[in-house]
Amino acid sequence: MLKLLAKSPRGTEDILPKDSSVWQYIEGQLREIFGLFGYREIRTPMFEETELFERGIGEATDIVEKEMYTFTDRAGRSLTLRPEGTAPVVRAYLQHKLYGEPQPVKLYYIGPMFRYERPQAGRSRQFHQYGAEALGTQDPVADAEMMAIPMELFRRLGLEDLQVELNSIGCPTCRAKYREYLIKTLEPKAEQLCNDCQRRLLRNPLRILDCKVESCNEVKTGLESILDFLCLECHDHFAKVKDYLGLLKIPYVVNPYLVRGFDYYTKTVFEIMYSDLGAQSTIAAGGRYDGLVEECGGPPMPGVGFAAGMERLLLTLEDRGWQPPTKTQVDVFVAGAGETRSAVVNLTFQLRSAGLAAEIDYGDRGLRAQMRAANRLNAAYAVIIGEEELASRRAMVRDMASGQQYELPIDDIEDWLMNQICTSGHVVKE
Repeated sequence: MLKLLAKSPRGTEDILPKDSSVWQYIEGQLREIFGLFGYREIRTPMFEETELFERGIGEATDIVEKEMYTFTDRAGRSLTLRPEGTAPVVRAYLQHKLYGEPQPVKLYYIGPMFRYERPQAGRSRQFHQYGAEALGTQDPVADAEMMAIPMELFRRLGLEDLQVELNSIGCPTCRAKYREYLIKTLEPKAEQLCNDCQRRLLRNPLRILDCKVESCNEVKTGLESILDFLCLECHDHFAKVKDYLGLLKIPYVVNPYLVRGFDYYTKTVFEIMYSDLGAQSTIAAGGRYDGLVEECGGPPMPGVGFAAGMERLLLTLEDRGWQPPTKTQVDVFVAGAGETRSAVVNLTFQLRSAGLAAEIDYGDRGLRAQMRAANRLNAAYAVIIGEEELASRRAMVRDMASGQQYELPIDDIEDWLMNQICTSGHVVKE
């Protein structure tokens, strides 16, 4: 006898039907918002050549060093399950020469990502992200737009107490000067840094600013801000981003320690914070990456984007006790008494073809049991066909909410139900 494989792999979860309706509702809101902002959907493969992430994200990042699911295929190629969505979008942008289209090219995605992390609330090894990328524009309006899109979603979902943490990490020119300053200042204190930051000091010293280890926090005290090292262009860009956020009434604070975990970022970086979520308080993040397209082998091309975790959002909504408005799962349950099975099946499939969600009893149960099934399915209406009614080509239609009943010709039931359901919508809370 085969052993029952009773558990999904650690760090993964099944999304059961009772939960998938919530996902579908949020995804529907996302697609509508992205459409309003002029973004089109892109779907990239779930694995890519490993080099794409090493070059795009950065070899010295925690994701590349510790968290990627990398494997060798039968042809000896190194492939990696995508740990984030931006690098694959840039690869597709280049491969399909989207830079030849009118710019900017505005794309969005929704899908699973993979990182080998310690599973905890709101963080899994297979997780789902939604995000957007605007390629081919340096306009700071696009930076503000990347914060406005998730904020619009959160507004629709009733989330409050949100704040944007904002910073600029400059361009390669001004960032190089800050990098030199950090190395010079922190090298004498290297022994006080954690092991990870000691390794980062020469390879990627800006990542030290983002470290949460207490000893590193003490070392960071008194450091000059990267904002003091910005060149005139980066300074002006950052000022305009802040102006647009003010215009859009998006609350923000400047956090000079915010650098994000990817090497590809330039200028604007941000995180949208929900304070009541505890340690994992970031529910969306992103920034500008003006050198990533060129780093991946393309022409010089600016870009900006954001990404957010679906699981983290669901955890936030659960914390608020939020429930989505959902349409009743079943429009009509067709029940039969006596020798009416053929008529019941025929009407059920006719209603489905007309666009109504119709259900039927799949056993040989009595009418009372069938009506209990209709209640469990939260059906809006029940059509009851008895032998006598069938002989006269009539049936009883019951409004399951009010209990009111109507006797109608079977041939008229489809039109009658379509009129009732399209008019009322039968939107309920499950």
